[in-house]
Amino acid sequence: MGQPDLAECCEANTAQVGVDPKTAARWARHGSIPQTRHRAKVAAVLGRDVLDLWPDALKRHEPVWFRRWADIEREAVALRGFELAWVPGLLQMEAYARATLALAAPSPEEVDELVAARMQRQAVLHRPQPPLVVAVIDEAALRRRAGRDGKLMREQCEHIAACAELPCVQVHVVPLDTPIYLGMGGPFVLAELPDGARLAHQDGPARAHITDDAADIASLERRWARIVGEALPRAQSLDLIRRVAATWT
Repeated sequence: MGQPDLAECCEANTAQVGVDPKTAARWARHGSIPQTRHRAKVAAVLGRDVLDLWPDALKRHEPVWFRRWADIEREAVALRGFELAWVPGLLQMEAYARATLALAAPSPEEVDELVAARMQRQAVLHRPQPPLVVAVIDEAALRRRAGRDGKLMREQCEHIAACAELPCVQVHVVPLDTPIYLGMGGPFVLAELPDGARLAHQDGPARAHITDDAADIASLERRWARIVGEALPRAQSLDLIRRVAATWT
């Protein structure tokens, strides 16, 4: 059997797993897979096998250490992120993703897996009820070349501009002439879940760190507010992105 019955899933999860009906309803739709701990609980409540309920649960390309955040990303109602040196993953074209991921991946096969995972994540932008995605990008990320020529970066900037036209996406750019600001401390993403829970993802040189610690979240919320204050408004950011795209030949 494929996806679980919607009513059955909602009733079981809200009563015994501790999530709201809207979250459970998303799990019943194609492409919405609960986090690992929730999958096990739902399967136990329904007396079913996890792979019977969600056959795609093991068909995953992202690294094991990233899967928790990928699950959070799929469930989120809002994602707010800052990137200093890269285009955010949810806004990357496949060619850009391949160029950046190839820097550290040891084999072409692993690059293929990582690129596939990154492209799969972007499905959240096109689902019936997508999360609000607010991306703040340092202009340097738009002006640093990826690939062998400027064509890739021109297309990548044009892709960001196209994403910024989606109703669920807001893109803001911190201009190059901005003096040093808190964003220099590094990138991070804040996620809000349907039940109001907040989590954060911070990149590191080895692997990312995920936290739900209230003090950490509050600190990042303050940092976020300061960074957004340095960024251009939406319309001006979109205009800058398009002007940068035109410089890449």
